[in-house]
Amino acid sequence: MSTTPATVALTRGTAVSFDDFALTNEALTISTGRQHNLFIDHADLAQADFKLQMDLADRQGQLINERIEVDMLASHASWTNFGDTGGGALGLASTLFTVSATNIDDLIRGIKREIRVANGWSLASQKGIFVIWRPADFELLEAYVQANGFTEADKALKEGTLEGFRYMGVDHYVSNDHTANHLFAGIKKMFILGICRTTWGKLHVIQNPPGSSGGILSGIGLHTRSDSAFLSTNTADALLYDINVN
Repeated sequence: MSTTPATVALTRGTAVSFDDFALTNEALTISTGRQHNLFIDHADLAQADFKLQMDLADRQGQLINERIEVDMLASHASWTNFGDTGGGALGLASTLFTVSATNIDDLIRGIKREIRVANGWSLASQKGIFVIWRPADFELLEAYVQANGFTEADKALKEGTLEGFRYMGVDHYVSNDHTANHLFAGIKKMFILGICRTTWGKLHVIQNPPGSSGGILSGIGLHTRSDSAFLSTNTADALLYDINVN
């Protein structure tokens, strides 16, 4: 919505004018893709049976999924910079800072503050807030949680924090696929992923594929691909944060 209705005083019995309503369309163009191509010789396939083909195809699917995560985390130029504003204070800045046991809680509070400043708290209440950490940062957060408060420490120790956990009203995740010097945080479900469903998740088995120097190869080729793209809308820009870190 490109126009926000104004909130005006109401006087009983007095006529008022209406604001015009307008929409701004933003397009997501899917024009890039990723692919995996793997050749298996007929003899290797015969000796390892059909399971080899399926295991390798499954691995290709995992790699395609991981590649989408890499591409997502590489889209940091679309988000709002969050870094050191001076003297170690954290806010809307691009200066790098080091995540430490003493400032990791400041980082979480700072993200929540900037969401409030951007008038995004109602959206955050509906959708939730997230941070995707690097493994070393996530370890610092685990240590912080275990050292502060009996309830949270006990929960972290008993249930573990392998895939992620909720703390300070924020869902914390971990990834090994970040672009160097960048973390991702903000309101959930605001960064749009577009996938071509026709090509997604399809395995193509090519019998005796052509060789790189001509002729054919005696075996099968396993081919998978994904066609996808990401979009941060004008509304979402201020609610997604590129955390600039050393």
